[in-house]
Amino acid sequence: MRTLKKTLLCFAALAVMLAVIAGCSQDNQQSGMIDAKIVRVVDGDTMEVSFQGKKEKLRLLLVDTPETVHPNKPVEPFGPEASQFAKETLEGQNVKLELDVSERDKYGRLLAYLWIGDRMFNEMLLEEGLARVAYVYPPNVKYVDRFREIQKEAQLAELGIWSIENYATDKGFDADIAAKAQQNAPEKKGSSAKSVTGQEKSSSQIEETKDKSQTTAGCKNPTIKGNKSKKGELIYHVPGGQSYEVTKAEEMFCTEEEAQAAGYRKAKR
Repeated sequence: MRTLKKTLLCFAALAVMLAVIAGCSQDNQQSGMIDAKIVRVVDGDTMEVSFQGKKEKLRLLLVDTPETVHPNKPVEPFGPEASQFAKETLEGQNVKLELDVSERDKYGRLLAYLWIGDRMFNEMLLEEGLARVAYVYPPNVKYVDRFREIQKEAQLAELGIWSIENYATDKGFDADIAAKAQQNAPEKKGSSAKSVTGQEKSSSQIEETKDKSQTTAGCKNPTIKGNKSKKGELIYHVPGGQSYEVTKAEEMFCTEEEAQAAGYRKAKR
């Protein structure tokens, strides 16, 4: 009799354990979270990940970064920055992939929101001005409103892709605007490497900058760039700032105090 009771108790305990395990499994499936590891960063919005003993190519949902490896397009402004940011943040890291409704795109790539710790990398790209909200295809729209709010903040601050007027559009990155940015971007001092766009500033722009510096700056070689945003806000950029290299100066200043006295505020990045 005692043996029978013990057997029944064991079966009952086993049933409870199986129910708990099944519940946890169901919760994980419903949350759409997958434990994974970043194997390689292809560019800002595309990675190779490994999970469950297999390797997959991953495309981030609802964001688009400028091209760096497209076979038919040149390297676009802020594409290298987006790729480098992804590499520094993600390569070799353990991450979680959050799926939406449709799991793959037409190329067979896995679609996901990528979490590293408690931060979503899709959002991090938007916060830095290194991506635009794009490829909004229902039913994969879980975070689209949240993403657009983050993008709006980056636009107002003129970060990254938003520092080049009319470059990032609803249809993509404007090739003509990109070409002009590539032509006008200056070479970085102290290095043989070009700026993100890989081209030197034109001679006409150099002369224009010289003329402006003589009339508005209090020194021979001003380095602080003053620029009027498309919203009419006066913003100054200092060397080393995220948007410094691609910002076209409308006025040049020797010190931040001089720029502030002229009504400019410092760029947030």
